[in-house]
Amino acid sequence: MAAAAPPVRIAINDDYELVVAGVATLLAPYADRIEIVELDSNEPTASDVDIILYDTFAQAQGDGIDVAGLSAGGTPKVVVFTWNLHHELIEQAMAAGAAGYLWKGMPVVRMVEALEKIHAGARVTPPADARPDSETGAWPGKDLGLSAREAEVIALITQGLTNQEIADKAYLSINSVKSYIRNVYRKLGVQRRSQAVAWGLRHGFEPERFRSVNGTEQPDH
Repeated sequence: MAAAAPPVRIAINDDYELVVAGVATLLAPYADRIEIVELDSNEPTASDVDIILYDTFAQAQGDGIDVAGLSAGGTPKVVVFTWNLHHELIEQAMAAGAAGYLWKGMPVVRMVEALEKIHAGARVTPPADARPDSETGAWPGKDLGLSAREAEVIALITQGLTNQEIADKAYLSINSVKSYIRNVYRKLGVQRRSQAVAWGLRHGFEPERFRSVNGTEQPDH
């Protein structure tokens, strides 16, 4: 009887520890197939892993993804995990060097299968009927009633981006950005951008610097 294949070793990357932890929680029941070696917020992956799973929450997308810069050494494959399934973004990310493009809301067992296929050498992108779910996982402000998209907008506001820069980074129309901002301001009880930034800084919307290897937090670099 053939021995079972060793689990795929992965790191999870996003600027927010809460987002990274949420993705890890999704994959935790499949530890026999997916070994989560490292969690990274605003840090390049330092461990020898097979795959870096890059969550796009409040991060660069498409050809803005610095695929090579996500790892401090080695040549792990980079897989994008997102709710943005615009054809242009998928093409740009793959052209930039991503080995796969997975969507939030896909059944987790299919996500595990996709990671295994990518590790084996396949390129995986969403089928035409893929339906993303922006409420998958965790994000800052979820416990305060913010949707994932609203949280992403307030995160980008907290980072100092203009409305047009938010639209470009989140791949939204400028009208959608303005609509999200109105909803966020109403929920937060603020009226001005400076107030929204102050609220974001108080509630964990500033990008973090964090690295955990095999469950042990590493010192800042």
